[in-house]
Amino acid sequence: MITQLKGKLVEKSPTHVVIDCNGVGYLLHISLHTYSLLPADENVLLYTHLSIRDDAHTLYGFFNKVEREIFRLLTSVSGVGPSIARTMLSSMTSEEIQQAIASENVKAIQAVKGIGVKTAQRVIVDLKDKIVKIFDLDEVSITQNNTNKEEALSALQVLGFLPKQADRVLGNILKETPDASVETLIKQALKNL
Repeated sequence: MITQLKGKLVEKSPTHVVIDCNGVGYLLHISLHTYSLLPADENVLLYTHLSIRDDAHTLYGFFNKVEREIFRLLTSVSGVGPSIARTMLSSMTSEEIQQAIASENVKAIQAVKGIGVKTAQRVIVDLKDKIVKIFDLDEVSITQNNTNKEEALSALQVLGFLPKQADRVLGNILKETPDASVETLIKQALKNL
């Protein structure tokens, strides 16, 4: 597995670069974020990910290890391939992606070209716990009014609603009105369930 390349930057475009490593030119697909951080034609070090498919072996290059880790996490989600992950990293910074996933912000993820509602939800469900654990995000800052949400969720479960469905509806309500009381949360949730 090729994990990094260090060499002279021979060619640079918003979608790819060519790095000369001792006479061998490697084509790496990059995000706009990486493109914006690269120098003109100097020696560079890029962290890489090798994607192997039946019809191609494709190298992706990243300016730092965090961006590469986010890329690998995104491509681990069913329905998110390397090109969509690269588009996501071009549209948002690594930190914005981490926050969007950790705070369950479906709209932010869905705003990326090629990602629909179901894929955005799948990204959140599959990666939220991993993102919080790997990048040591403070869950208190992510989930506001956690006690109000928990009480409202408990009340909805007593009323017979499925926990997953109720949790999703409550999350959407809290995005709109983060300081909603327990009563408001329950009333709004009953309208949407």
